[in-house]
Amino acid sequence: METGGGPSGRRRGFVRWLIIGWVFIIAAISYLDRNNISIAASAVQAEFGISDVQLGGLFSAFVLGYALMQPIAGRIADRFGPYRLIAFAILWWSVLTAALPFAPVDTSASFAILFGLRLLLGVGESVIFPASNRLVATWIPSHERGRANGLIFAGVGVGGGVAPPLITYIMISHSWREAFYVSAAIGLVAAVIWLIVVRERPRDHKWVRAEEAAYIEAGLPGRSEPSKVELIPWSRILLDRHVATLTLCYFCYGYVAYIFFTWFFKYLSEVRGLDLKASALYATLPFIAMAVASFLGGALSDRLLSRFGPRVARCWLAGGAMLVAAGFVWSATQVADARLAALVLAGGAGALYMAQSAFWAISADIGRTSAGTVSGVMNMGSQIGGVVTASLTPVIANALGWTASFSVAAGVCALGGLLWLFVKPDHQLRPHGA
Repeated sequence: METGGGPSGRRRGFVRWLIIGWVFIIAAISYLDRNNISIAASAVQAEFGISDVQLGGLFSAFVLGYALMQPIAGRIADRFGPYRLIAFAILWWSVLTAALPFAPVDTSASFAILFGLRLLLGVGESVIFPASNRLVATWIPSHERGRANGLIFAGVGVGGGVAPPLITYIMISHSWREAFYVSAAIGLVAAVIWLIVVRERPRDHKWVRAEEAAYIEAGLPGRSEPSKVELIPWSRILLDRHVATLTLCYFCYGYVAYIFFTWFFKYLSEVRGLDLKASALYATLPFIAMAVASFLGGALSDRLLSRFGPRVARCWLAGGAMLVAAGFVWSATQVADARLAALVLAGGAGALYMAQSAFWAISADIGRTSAGTVSGVMNMGSQIGGVVTASLTPVIANALGWTASFSVAAGVCALGGLLWLFVKPDHQLRPHGA
């Protein structure tokens, strides 16, 4: 694999990491905006008079809009570029976040309006990760993509971790509505900074030196021209068995991850009996673990890549991490103490996110100029997993108990770990030919 000039290449510029750093911030904000309703769930339920099953429907509404738009969002990013698309998306989801508190109460249409707003929020947020993966495919040499994606998805943990204490503090000090307004304002500020700091390609950015541009181009798979857009046909992407395997594997990943983004806070407060402040504290632990493990997993993957190749660095690491995560999630069901159970589940979240960067590094390598589309298809699998877990978790819990809900998640996670055995990490799709 091309190394782009070895370690000395890393000293040839910093702009690519500035870009990735700001994608990390945007990822964190996106998860703050999607998770605020899970923190405010009890207040929203009380005010709008909705049941747990209806609340699961609101969680699923977001993920449904998010999931269905993934391939389309990726294709738009491939065709027109991620820079303006992400800026538009941030504005979109910030406006919708601010709009939700204005939904009318005590009308027959209240739930339908909440459902529609969450669905549209999901449509807007669907852009961020396929478009950012297209940005990675343009800005980041292949051998640095584990770290880049690890840093981006550390933003998921940071955003998810900031949400419980921030939203809880604003709810206690003011109300759940003000918490949504603050979330929206943060997004609007981030959009302005995005437009100033980020550009479409290295050669478009006045801060990029010639040495860094050459280093980036030398490290791209096949030394492809970063500015050239030659899209891979939809049929070739959708019928490719390696893309299909990766997508199914990411479905399993998403099923487990969305337990933390939807039901975890409510599980601690209402099932395990922690008070609101204690729940806010312990609910941050999985997200701290996600943030740390995501970056460490990406860095470890890149280090293993140079010594053992992509199968060990991407597939074995990710598969092993998911199997360990399955063990943690199942073990948490056997723990009686609520605080210890939260710690064990945090271990499961951390192990799960050790695998995160591998999905996105491989999809960028497979897709190349269509990295947004390939990663969008893959991420649709994860989000469909999120739709299923958001709605199915309370159904299983009501019928068989919460232990059964988490045991099912552990089984799905183990299946995802085994599927990594069938992923070919050096496979590449091409616009023409076989």
